[in-house]
Amino acid sequence: MAVGEDPENREIGSDDGDRSIIGPPPSTPPSSWLVPLFVVTNVTLFIIAMFINNCPKHSESHHSPNHHCVATFLGRLSFEPLRNNPLFGPSSRTLVKLGSVEWCRVVEEHEAWRLFTCIWLHAGVIHLVANMISLLFVGIRLEQQFGFVRIGVIYVVSGVGGSVLSSLFIRNGVSVGASGALFGLLGSMLSEILTNWTIYSNKVAALLTLLFVIVINLALGILPHVDNMGHLGGFVVGFLLGFVLLARPQFKWLAREHIPQGRRLTSKYKPYQYILRLISLALLIAGFVVTLVMLFRGKDGNDHCRWCRYLRCIPTSKWSCEDV
Repeated sequence: MAVGEDPENREIGSDDGDRSIIGPPPSTPPSSWLVPLFVVTNVTLFIIAMFINNCPKHSESHHSPNHHCVATFLGRLSFEPLRNNPLFGPSSRTLVKLGSVEWCRVVEEHEAWRLFTCIWLHAGVIHLVANMISLLFVGIRLEQQFGFVRIGVIYVVSGVGGSVLSSLFIRNGVSVGASGALFGLLGSMLSEILTNWTIYSNKVAALLTLLFVIVINLALGILPHVDNMGHLGGFVVGFLLGFVLLARPQFKWLAREHIPQGRRLTSKYKPYQYILRLISLALLIAGFVVTLVMLFRGKDGNDHCRWCRYLRCIPTSKWSCEDV
C-alpha cells in the first residue's frame, strides 16, 4: 500500500504486501472444532438410529419373504429394504421415535422440541454423506473466519427455521436432516459478501460463483420427495443472520492505532452495515413470530400461498407432485 493511501479503500485480496500499516501480518487461520464436532454428532446419532432400528428384528416380526434387510452383514445396523427407504437408512417409525418432524406431533401433540431434534437426524447413508461433505466444505471456512459462536448460532437457528417453514407447508410425511442448517450457512455467505462489499477485491466473481451454487441447490429441491421448504426456510434465516453476525469492521477501525489521534474513527462499522443489521434482525424476529403462531394455530401455509407448492415440486411428464 502506498504511503498516504486511505486504508478504508484497501480491499481484501490486494497483493502489494505492505500489511504492517494496518496491523500485524496475517497469521495461520484458527483451527475449526465446532463444525467437525457437528459432523461427529450427526454420524454418531445415525449409528444410534440404526442400532435402535434393528432391521433384522423387524424382518423376523414381519414373517414376510419380501421384507429383506440390506447389508445384512452389518447385523443389527443393517438397512431397511430399499422400497421402504431408498437412502439406505432406518424406518420412518424409528426416525419419528428419535425426533423427526411430523406435523401432527408438532402441532396437535405440542412436541415443539422436534423442530430442533430433527436437524441432527438423517434418513440414510446417502443423505448423511451428502450433508456432511457439504457441511465440512462450507462450515470450516466460515468458522475459521468468524469463530465458532457465530457460525454455531447460524447453523442451529437456520436449521430450526427450516423445520418451522417445512412444518407449515408439509403436513404429510416426516422431515429430517441438516439441509436447512446447511442452506443457512450458504445464505450467510451471501449476506456476508453483500454487507462487506467494499472490502472484497474479487467481489463480482465471488458473488456470481456463490449465486450459481445456491441456485443449483435450490433447483434440485423442486424434485419430488425433497424438502425444499426446509431449504428455503434455512436459507432465508441464514441470509438475515449473516447481516446481523458477519459484518467485518472497516479498515480504518482496524488501523486506528496507526492513525493520528485527531483522525481516529469512533464507529467500528459503516452506517449501511448498522442499517442492514437492524432491518435483518427485525425481519428475523417478525418472521419467526408469524410462522410459529401460524404453525401452532394449525394454519396451513398452502392456504395463504397457492403458488408456493411449485417451490416444493414442479410436476412433469416424468413424475407427479400429488403426494408432495
